Amino acid sequence: MARSQLPLALLCLAASLGAQATGTGGRKMVGVYELRMGDFSVKVTNWGARLLSLVLPDSKGNLADVVLGKDTIAEYVAVRSGYSKGNATAYLVFEKAAAGYWEASANLAGGVLDGKVYHLQRNDGRNTLHGGGRGFRKIIWTVKEYMPYGDSPYITFYYRSFDGEQGFPGNLDAYVTYRLSSPYTLGVHMNATALDKPTPVNLLLHTYWNLGGHGSGDVLGHTLRLFASRYTVLDEDLLPSSGRIAPVAGTPLDFRAPTPIGARIRHVTGGKVVGYDANYVIDGEQERMRPVARVEDGVSGRAVELWANQATVQLYTGNWLNNTKGKDGKVYNQYAGFTLETMGYVDAVNHPEFPSQTVLPGQEYKHEMVFKLSF
Repeated sequence: MARSQLPLALLCLAASLGAQATGTGGRKMVGVYELRMGDFSVKVTNWGARLLSLVLPDSKGNLADVVLGKDTIAEYVAVRSGYSKGNATAYLVFEKAAAGYWEASANLAGGVLDGKVYHLQRNDGRNTLHGGGRGFRKIIWTVKEYMPYGDSPYITFYYRSFDGEQGFPGNLDAYVTYRLSSPYTLGVHMNATALDKPTPVNLLLHTYWNLGGHGSGDVLGHTLRLFASRYTVLDEDLLPSSGRIAPVAGTPLDFRAPTPIGARIRHVTGGKVVGYDANYVIDGEQERMRPVARVEDGVSGRAVELWANQATVQLYTGNWLNNTKGKDGKVYNQYAGFTLETMGYVDAVNHPEFPSQTVLPGQEYKHEMVFKLSF
């Protein structure tokens, strides 16, 4: 779920390439880190554990960055958005929900856990969007491991969220690992352990993709297939207030067969604006890796296939982008990118009819994503 600000994953307070630096007084500094395998590379930052860029060839061998973003970390820091624990434009969202951590495109309005009421920081009207005003996206993560080259380059970030942060209960250890593998595959692994109190955990990656290149125009011509025959019915605040799950058949939300993103976009609204901001229930067994989506750009020949082990996926089409300054002097307008945010059920802590996202002390939450790119 998104709003007017573009979630980006760069941050420039003291950007440095290479190993994490420590400033005077032991304060952690922000770094930009590259993983590379030949002509395939990504850049990430420990500011919010964000994904900043992903570069790969097209069908003619031309390289392009297919992730929307900004040029400097300072610009990421300056972005005012409601997202909480997580990253932005090509970003990761980690959020504590009512009684825990609620990440991804999740809206909350507070909640009850173990008989105790939790009042969260509201940053989107009456709701807590992506965990509140700060969230995991506006903190400096610790770089635990970093291997930039080799057969499987990777980086692991770590953050301990404290009891009461953004109104959520309990201490939480969270990890995010980005890993490249052949051929042209990006794996993202997120796990978190509740240390002392039950807490809802729902982490997600909110990357904006444009397979033609981040400044190549809109994504309405991209062909999308979703392995989802049902969707979560959301209200005008993008909350599942009815708790209802409905079939996509016969609706503009039906992407079970490959369909251009723009084919029926004028018939849907997401967050009171024309475009998709919809939550789908992924077909198959939760917690098992299975196909989620396939997107192809016919012009460049690039395609991405997404696999994950989560219950739902949020499709968002950059509805609120409007003359937004991006990387390399590019400007992003409406529909300049799409997101596919795999996660647990939206606002599950307030809906006993949904599978629980609450993690008990000592339990581990795991979220696996694999992006298989081709051209």
